[in-house]
Amino acid sequence: MGRLIKNNYSNIAQLKDLMTIPPMSAEQHAAVMRKRIEHRRMIEEAKELKSAINSGLQFR
Repeated sequence: MGRLIKNNYSNIAQLKDLMTIPPMSAEQHAAVMRKRIEHRRMIEEAKELKSAINSGLQFR
């Protein structure tokens, strides 16, 4: 219970805007998801690289 959950899907749009704007197309949704996945992979790779560097320094 002490751990905070991070909301990656926060949206600051007003309800009126959400109700009056047509939904995004499948192509737009795919582009958003590809960008989100690419960003997450970059973060994961950076964490793995940092972990590998830190573990390599411990054995010197």
